[in-house]
Amino acid sequence: MDLPFACDCGKLRGTLLGVSPTNGTRAECYCHDCRAAELYAGQPDPAPGGVQVYQSVPDRVRFDLGEDQLAAFSLSEKGLLQWQASCCGALLFKTARTPKLPFVSFRTDRLEDDNPLGPIVARAFVRKPNGKRGHEGGLKFMFGFAVRALSRRMTGLWKQTPFFHADGTPVRDIHIVPENDRKKFYPARS
Repeated sequence: MDLPFACDCGKLRGTLLGVSPTNGTRAECYCHDCRAAELYAGQPDPAPGGVQVYQSVPDRVRFDLGEDQLAAFSLSEKGLLQWQASCCGALLFKTARTPKLPFVSFRTDRLEDDNPLGPIVARAFVRKPNGKRGHEGGLKFMFGFAVRALSRRMTGLWKQTPFFHADGTPVRDIHIVPENDRKKFYPARS
């Protein structure tokens, strides 16, 4: 099933291609980086909840309108790339810094109907009763990630990505959030 998505203001629109619970994994993340990215982008604080994503592969993403509104930042020199709409700040995707690690985590709140993605099967960095953080459904999540990434590498489909040029460089300049600015978006570690 193909599912249309859009940023908050609708200037950037696209389609997730061939979506189903078997070719992607729906998850919820409670990590500090997900929260910091939301706050940096001017989005509402998800705490105490998590950020819901559908992890799939870049060749299942197509931009249909307003691709010039696509922007990217990273919370550190080596961190994941956070792809957003520059027009309204809406976060859309996370990818690795290279197309050779072919995955994309798509923000499910950018869909009108997220039911075709299936249920949440994994939760990352969930606070446990002992105060520490752990994962639920991590093996299923990692297995799906590994199978999808490996199949893309073996078939060459990793090269079909709207996020990187043929030479492996990102399609947009990456803004690295300065360390002094970054600190104010992270919660106190406990």
